[in-house]
Amino acid sequence: MSPSRNPLSSAAFLIILIKVHSTLSLTCHPAEYLIGSECCPRCLPGSRVKAHCNEYKSTSCLPCVDGTYTDKPNGLEQCTSCTSCDSGSGLKVKRSCTGTSDTVCEPLQGFYCIYSVGDDCETAQRHSSCGPGQYISKHGTASTDTECSDCRAGTFSDGTSPSCQPHTQCEDLNLQEITAGTSAADAQCGEHSDGVIAAVGVSVALVSIIAAVLLL
Repeated sequence: MSPSRNPLSSAAFLIILIKVHSTLSLTCHPAEYLIGSECCPRCLPGSRVKAHCNEYKSTSCLPCVDGTYTDKPNGLEQCTSCTSCDSGSGLKVKRSCTGTSDTVCEPLQGFYCIYSVGDDCETAQRHSSCGPGQYISKHGTASTDTECSDCRAGTFSDGTSPSCQPHTQCEDLNLQEITAGTSAADAQCGEHSDGVIAAVGVSVALVSIIAAVLLL
């Protein structure tokens, strides 16, 4: 004869099984969070949980202290620390942190954002510099890098100007070209050699005349 089962033991096991299943499958309302086997009301943005709810009382909340925030209803025991905009990484504060929103950063002057989340810049990079023989064809912005273009023949730039300048035409100034212009430097001009010789000759003649007059 097979042993008889204890109906009380079977009923107790069934109750435990139902409770375990209920706990595992428990889904809370969106305005609540699950803690243990309880669905507790969430704290409002700008606050955190001081004490979780139980069968006798609701969730107890505290405001976030300065330098921390929560931006949505939550069941957190600690608020989130505010982001710091690091000037060493080319960032500055666009909007300060509040109890309900994190700091929003933007690039410093001379930098542009290379990675952002929404309107918050998380990584910035310094604008590129144009080199000698180039001009700034498009100035950098907070979201784009500087663009450079090469000077065309007969013009020059040191890389800091928005346009290239034409080489000085020495002959137009009745001067002699000493050094030809390049894409990075202007032409260098000087007096014509025959003009220099003539000037020296005139000077010598004048000195001779003055000396002769003094000897009379």
